[in-house]
Amino acid sequence: MRSARFLRHSCLLLLMTFAGIAHAAEPGRVLLFSKTLGWRHDSIPAGIAALQKLAADAGLRADATEDAAQFTADNLKRYRAVVFVNTTGSVLDAAQQRAFEGYIRGGGGFMGVHSAADTHYDWPWYGRLVGAWFLGHPPGLQDTRVEFAHDGIADGGRAWRVADELYNYRDNPRGRVDVIAGIDESTYEGGTMGDDHPIAWCHAFDGGRAWYTGLGHRIGMYSEPVFLRHLARGLRYASGLADAC
Repeated sequence: MRSARFLRHSCLLLLMTFAGIAHAAEPGRVLLFSKTLGWRHDSIPAGIAALQKLAADAGLRADATEDAAQFTADNLKRYRAVVFVNTTGSVLDAAQQRAFEGYIRGGGGFMGVHSAADTHYDWPWYGRLVGAWFLGHPPGLQDTRVEFAHDGIADGGRAWRVADELYNYRDNPRGRVDVIAGIDESTYEGGTMGDDHPIAWCHAFDGGRAWYTGLGHRIGMYSEPVFLRHLARGLRYASGLADAC
């Protein structure tokens, strides 16, 4: 009898050990959120696919949703970062907003892509999280020079020529955020921010981390190696896998 009890006990300990190993090996998660209540970008599916691959490359699992009901305190605890992928409009109700604020204050991460800045003008906290709100953009796609603050993004330097929809913002976020990329208004028509035109930035905010890029309008951006490296760096920062953004 003692031997049988010992065997059962040993088997239980072994199962618990394997369960613990499996739990420990489970990848961290990020939530990709792409709900729209205004303009809807046709690049959203490409953006989701690209971010899912970048997450997998970083050892993360990416869950994609347009269901704002996912924004509860208990559910958000499962995620290292929440990525707003070309969201537009007021996509969260008051309770969902409170849950998201609590998530960031608890050390969570936020990543915003392009029209994440065209989201929730009625929520001042969100505007501070993103860093700046969208004001407008010149018509069509225009070619510009993006100047990155870090090596390792652009090929052979810090400058990158690319065509995209180029946002103007309601104000310049420099001084509130760390600017990691800007665009040169002398290379296109319709810029309104002058010689200092940030297009991507990051900052520690309200207990958490936030990273934003204004690039990412067109579908082809999500197969551009430079843009993918830019997004990968942002995802690692927002997820807490890297201190530098």
